[in-house]
Amino acid sequence: MFRAIINAFRIKEIRNRILFTIGILAIYRFGANLTIPGVDAAKVLEQVETGIMGMMDLFSGGALGNFAVFSLGIMPYITATIVMQLLQVVIPRLEQLAKEGELGRRKINQISRYFTVVLALMQSVAFVFTFRNYGAIPDFDFLHVSMIVITLTAGTTVIMWLGELINVHGIGNGISLIIFASIISRIPGQLISLFRLKGTNYFFLAIFAILTIGIIISIILIQQGERKIPVQYAKRIIGRKVFGGQSTYIPLKVNQSGVMPIILAISVVLFPTTIAQFIPVNWIKSVANAFNPTVEGQINPIYAVTYTILIIVFAYFYTAITFNPIDTADSLRRYGGFIPGIRPGKNTSDYLTNILNRITLPGAIFLAIIALLPEILINYMRLPFRFGGTSLIIAVGVALDTMRQLESQLTMRDYEGFLK
Repeated sequence: MFRAIINAFRIKEIRNRILFTIGILAIYRFGANLTIPGVDAAKVLEQVETGIMGMMDLFSGGALGNFAVFSLGIMPYITATIVMQLLQVVIPRLEQLAKEGELGRRKINQISRYFTVVLALMQSVAFVFTFRNYGAIPDFDFLHVSMIVITLTAGTTVIMWLGELINVHGIGNGISLIIFASIISRIPGQLISLFRLKGTNYFFLAIFAILTIGIIISIILIQQGERKIPVQYAKRIIGRKVFGGQSTYIPLKVNQSGVMPIILAISVVLFPTTIAQFIPVNWIKSVANAFNPTVEGQINPIYAVTYTILIIVFAYFYTAITFNPIDTADSLRRYGGFIPGIRPGKNTSDYLTNILNRITLPGAIFLAIIALLPEILINYMRLPFRFGGTSLIIAVGVALDTMRQLESQLTMRDYEGFLK
């Protein structure tokens, strides 16, 4: 691993990409700690210690607790992306754009950006009126409110832009790395608070540390696990040369969708709270409270069940988006490939679909268990530590994806990668 890191920094292009990514994340962390003027951040922090607000604060890297420029985080963009993907099934024009290749994806991304601005504007207005009730905005006049709303909306737009800069000029997925930086930035402070806490049961703490290491290892195994589908290519004679005849395989990952089901499920769970902030109607507030992660210091059963179902649903949903068995079967038939014992065409696509459905279910259930188990243990042991299973899966998953991209860059230049 250390040799791979040294090799990465020896190559100018990769070194520049790594340094660029670190620089962008540093800019993001600066904006996450830059409090908006005219806001009493101490009163805001009192309201984001637990519940849904605590989860939103975690994924904003503490920016919401500081009521900083980047308080909204990247969640409006993720929500807009989810809505656009769902609308592709309903609106034929969007479905046609999705099939037009790179140009169509650019148009859909452009619409998603505009929709992100609308969602960020709505959520910033909701935040302003919510925290006004807690006395966090002393000067509640048009000038101050407009300044806060514009700043929060612009902050989300800047985060979206920073993520795209990482995609183009850096290493890894920009949006995922920003969420990763938000989560990781909270660990040192929480660990310090944990060890300073009086009356901490260090035996339980040691057990929790061992379980955490075991969970991290299991996450890595699941993320790296794959089902190899053997593929044989028929021999073709062109002139005096023989082409094909080699054997290969199609790697179907156990967790094909990565960390996206977790991120998408969180966005949906947070949505009722956002609506309740914007529309203060009693029944909407009741729905939002029903999805609170904790109730009287215990895991909320409604939240746990809903969160589990959403993770499983989004695992299948995102897998269907990222892997198309019909296209794969057509591509195999076009190039003379076939799966031994399976006829080309529809039989091949059905075979791949059945295997994908079978391996996606245990992968999705595993994600749901890992997302909830550490949080249940944290509440059971009464540990003031918010780095639960959801954060753990996202952090490990993003780290693995980034290392995989670095490895591919090194492999192209005949260097040994991280995962060898």
